[in-house]
Amino acid sequence: MSMFSIFGVSGSAISAEAQRLNVVASNLANADAVAGPDGKSYKARQVVFETALMDSQSSAGVKVSSIKEDQTPGRRVYEPTHPSADAEGYVTHSNVNPVEEMVNMISASRSYQNNVEVMNTAKTLLLKTLQLGQ
Repeated sequence: MSMFSIFGVSGSAISAEAQRLNVVASNLANADAVAGPDGKSYKARQVVFETALMDSQSSAGVKVSSIKEDQTPGRRVYEPTHPSADAEGYVTHSNVNPVEEMVNMISASRSYQNNVEVMNTAKTLLLKTLQLGQ
């Protein structure tokens, strides 16, 4: 693997982690959402990664293969006066677990930062190599 392929590998990881951060932000924004007019509440989404070969080289990166919805039912709260309550008086909230999402956000953020650091280190090493020839 050449030094230049490091940028492709880390770049693909940065792109994937950025998408993961966007999904986590969407989940957190909808953590307190209740069922809409269609009767369905917001479902938490999770990013699924897969290995991706990089431009017919011997290196591999990462890409987002899909974004899946969590099919666990939302939590039901008895609030008979709520406008979105069903016939039994229950309101269905989203199935987002804010604690899990915060952990997921911290993990994605650290992975993003680590890949930026890898790119900066590779850049510094390449610059030092070029300076050796002067």
